[in-house]
Amino acid sequence: MSEFQMSDFKKELSKLLEVFPTHIREEIEKRDDLDRLVEVVIDLGKRPEARYPREFFYLTDDVVTEQDLEYVCNRVGPFGDDNRAGIEKTLHRISAIKNRRERIIGLTCRVGKAIYGTSDIIRDIVENEDKLLLLGRPGVGKTTILRETARILADEFKKRVIIVDTSNEIAGDGDIPHPAIGHARRMQVKTPDKQHDVMIEAVENHMPEVIIIDEIGSYQEAEAARTIAERGVQLIATAHGNTLENLILNPTLSELLGGIDSVILGDEEAKRRNSQKTVLERKAPPTFDSVIEIFDKNTLKVHNPLEKVVDYILRGGTPRPEIRIRNEHGETEVIQNSNLKEDLSKESKEDNLKNTSNGVQKIYPYAVSKDTVKRLIKELKVPAELTRHMKEADLMLTVKAQKRKGAQKIKKAYEENIPVHIIRKNKVAQVEKALRHIFQQNDRDESEGNNDVL
Repeated sequence: MSEFQMSDFKKELSKLLEVFPTHIREEIEKRDDLDRLVEVVIDLGKRPEARYPREFFYLTDDVVTEQDLEYVCNRVGPFGDDNRAGIEKTLHRISAIKNRRERIIGLTCRVGKAIYGTSDIIRDIVENEDKLLLLGRPGVGKTTILRETARILADEFKKRVIIVDTSNEIAGDGDIPHPAIGHARRMQVKTPDKQHDVMIEAVENHMPEVIIIDEIGSYQEAEAARTIAERGVQLIATAHGNTLENLILNPTLSELLGGIDSVILGDEEAKRRNSQKTVLERKAPPTFDSVIEIFDKNTLKVHNPLEKVVDYILRGGTPRPEIRIRNEHGETEVIQNSNLKEDLSKESKEDNLKNTSNGVQKIYPYAVSKDTVKRLIKELKVPAELTRHMKEADLMLTVKAQKRKGAQKIKKAYEENIPVHIIRKNKVAQVEKALRHIFQQNDRDESEGNNDVL
């Protein structure tokens, strides 16, 4: 931590220490390593503990009493249906353990820290406007990265960012969000089972360019995430599960990967694939462009492009992801390249040669649903395909609102003489009209060409 960050941390830590009974607080304050403190645990009838990474210490020889627990509960915010409470304008989290009569018999008081610079290791992926899913075990730093990413997108990139904050972990307790999220806005969720409703409400009511969500865990939330992604909103979220393989095997969350189905192949196709007749296949495009497994705060694995990676796994392959580390100098290093990258690079070169000869146009959708464009290309049978990189594009497809506000990517497209086709809204009918116009399947309709198309 910098000197400035340490000063802020000490101020916020003091607010947490104030909720403890005097005899516990004084023992915590004696320690000189509080910047490493993870949580304080007080369980009825046991000695209170200060927990650090991979170790813990007893704070007193006296056991915790009901009066000690009541003292803490009276000094924090109300507990929600998820048995969590907070301290206003801080990132600390107090979680309760209750007995069968709903009486609190234990508290986990987790230290919240606003750590800056944690998302620099994935900054290029965020800048590329990828829809991004973070995986990792509890306490590995997923929420910290979400918070920092929200601040960067809102403050540095001037985007409209909405955080759906179900447990107030990202932006803290109370009505005024913690300053660590910058100009991002936060929507609170009354109960965890309403998170999917608030996700949709955020899109429909507040016109975000980015939505950030901590912990997608139900089928309804997975469906809401897909809806958000199809509306052209950049989605950055976390999910239960440590690895991509966990998600594939999870019948609920596999929907985030496009859904996995068992398919019976014909004899010829099974022979061609050299596989059994019953195989697993992806039903639809994934909701996300990339999945990132966070091993620890300085090490992560990048699965990208997700569509190709999932298909590779379903075919029985073992993908070797890109591994990034933050070295001792704070710089990002790639210590292992994806084993799909070389194959995809070859495919791309071959496709470019084939596309050039076949007249296939590469479309770069910006703030337009990739899934919709891909589906319509197939339905209309137009000679086109999507590209994830604008520099490879033969044309850009975007919406009027982006041009009106002077989006940098559109300006760059004009500078590089990439035709820009603009539709009024990110709607299926509008995208279809644009594709028909581009590929001359009908007379000129409501579209416009480069320099104000559609």
